[in-house]
Amino acid sequence: MSESKKSLNFLEQIIEEDLANGLDPNKLRFRFPPEPNGYLHIGHAASICLNFGLGITYKAPVNLRFDDTNPVKEEQEYVDAIKADIQWLGFTWDKELYSSDYFNQLYDWAIQLIKEGKAYVDEQTSEEIAQQKGTPTEPGVNSPYRDRSVAENLQLFAQMKAGDFSEGAAVLRAKIDMSHVNMHMRDPIMYRILHKPHHRTGTTWKIYPMYDWTHGESDYIEQVSHSICTLEFKPHRPLYDWYVDQIRDPKLIRPKQREFARRNLSYTIMSKRKLLRLVNEKYVSGWDDPRMPTISGLRRRGYTPNSIINFSEKAGISKRENVTDVALLEFSVREDLNKTAPRVMAVLNPVKLVITNYPDDKTEFLQASYNDYDDSFGSREVPFSKEIYIEREDFKEEAPKKFFRLKLGSEVRLKNAYIIKANEVVKDSKGVITEIHCTYDKDSLSGSGTEASQRKVKGTLHWVAIDYAHQVEVRVYDRLFLDEAPDSYKDKDFIDFINPNSLRVNTNAYVEPSLQKAQIGERFQFQRLGYFVVDKDSSTNHLVFNRTVALKDTWAKSKGDQKASSSNRPEEAITKIYPFSGKYLKSRDEEERQSLVKTIYELSKQVSVQGLFNLVKNANSNKEFLTYLMIFNSKNISVDFSDKENFAVGDVFITKALKMKNSYVRYRAVDFVIKHPEFKENHLSVLHTMATEDKNTKIVALLNDFLK
Repeated sequence: MSESKKSLNFLEQIIEEDLANGLDPNKLRFRFPPEPNGYLHIGHAASICLNFGLGITYKAPVNLRFDDTNPVKEEQEYVDAIKADIQWLGFTWDKELYSSDYFNQLYDWAIQLIKEGKAYVDEQTSEEIAQQKGTPTEPGVNSPYRDRSVAENLQLFAQMKAGDFSEGAAVLRAKIDMSHVNMHMRDPIMYRILHKPHHRTGTTWKIYPMYDWTHGESDYIEQVSHSICTLEFKPHRPLYDWYVDQIRDPKLIRPKQREFARRNLSYTIMSKRKLLRLVNEKYVSGWDDPRMPTISGLRRRGYTPNSIINFSEKAGISKRENVTDVALLEFSVREDLNKTAPRVMAVLNPVKLVITNYPDDKTEFLQASYNDYDDSFGSREVPFSKEIYIEREDFKEEAPKKFFRLKLGSEVRLKNAYIIKANEVVKDSKGVITEIHCTYDKDSLSGSGTEASQRKVKGTLHWVAIDYAHQVEVRVYDRLFLDEAPDSYKDKDFIDFINPNSLRVNTNAYVEPSLQKAQIGERFQFQRLGYFVVDKDSSTNHLVFNRTVALKDTWAKSKGDQKASSSNRPEEAITKIYPFSGKYLKSRDEEERQSLVKTIYELSKQVSVQGLFNLVKNANSNKEFLTYLMIFNSKNISVDFSDKENFAVGDVFITKALKMKNSYVRYRAVDFVIKHPEFKENHLSVLHTMATEDKNTKIVALLNDFLK
């Protein structure tokens, strides 16, 4: 861990502290505990990567445990899908376990609590129980059944188990404290009655344990050392600890629950209930529809395991709720596919181009690389003949000077082939161009070594030979919602924001013949068009390609919103800045440092305030802190810290930055506070301490002047 200590997230810091305080590293064990009531989505991927990542980092086992305590919503289909998703991401669990494995043990422990006077059967209605629990500012009222005898509670609980009660007629509650400041500690329900078959235990059980009762006890049974949950479980932590403490053996590991913020994504719905509605009401074709944020949907769309893992790493782990820009996810898959996807030619909106001076009966098979920048991809032959298809958008009869594609009287190069010149067009009765007539320079074959082949023209077009082209179906997917936060409105249904153009189907697309044998799941870059994957609906005679993502972010342009355009660029720009910040931290040459600062300054011009803030919330390393502080201090970024949300983000960030070990990052943080004195009051105590105790003399001098 010596290398990674420099950039530990707060959960890793907790584990490191436990190890330093004597925890046997061989006792470390983690778990990923999904409920099998739906398909996993990109938010769950954060938890998967976190828990299995901790297992890899600490060489510790990670259990896959299905928290299957609600037979009403859980199905074997979801269990199978969850396992497939985790395996696809490349992670391996130590044990496959189920909370239902522990139903007998949980029941026995419940009996133990009844005998100890710590649990009782309550026959109030759910409405009555909720009402007598009180409010966060008012204590609750004891249930009229709270002081039943142990014998009566044991008998009633046995009757509940036997199915003698109807659903909702009784519950088992823990007897804790009805005046506790934490509402979850006010005699929480441990068991409820459900006359529903369970996907694993069938009709054996008529009572089912609540999640809070099951969660900690399952962790204890499995001897999980660190139970990593999402932030909504933080208020439940005292109850988690109370339940475990009632039954634990002091000689065994006491699981420690800690929480992190769930992953929220712009333009996306993360609620499984709402995703299920999209499926049931046929707004999408299923859980694996490529527009869905499910892992299976992303897989079908063409996302790679690496892209999702890299996205999770870039987005980071946070203690506070935040929204990650979906552009970061799209950038992550572009970045990965750019390195791994072979580049081929396809035409999605074809127009016929005839090379009039090319022999009628001639076909050439030209060498074409799968990646011009990496020979390891290899190459293939592409046929070239008199008639080819090009993109209709790549030709204009008349065009402005900056149109570097084909126009009448101008020349372009055909990728891997010849230079051509457009001479005339043929139109139908409606004035639509049906053919473009060109001539070619026979000595200009790309890579032939002739002088003409080296001739430079400004445009290069992709194409396919008509006689050899393979007609395919192409599904162009876009974001499912038009609004950044479609489920944030109290007075509107999230369905109202569905993008009517989230799917466009093109059945008149053509690909080069090398793709005729492409297999389901294979990914390609269609040159100049984007990244595509072969869909599972494909057959031998009918290939279907899904667009994974465009080569560039076209979302903002399609909306004509320049502000949105700038907010979708910052993640890529900031990622480019990281290496320069890293070099700055290591450099001891002042001239080199000044050069690096200038580079960062220029790149910062591509960064928007909102995009910067989305990433600032998750900053967790020296390099990232330095990057953000430099950009914050850039004249290109003007942040209105009178805005409460902006101030909150900046304040949390500065709190972290002032504590960083790297003295230069601390120096920049102090400089930031000086330039933004509205933060001074919140950090006055820390600044005074640094003014006398900081080891960096420049920081001390800076603060002494500032604090006078």
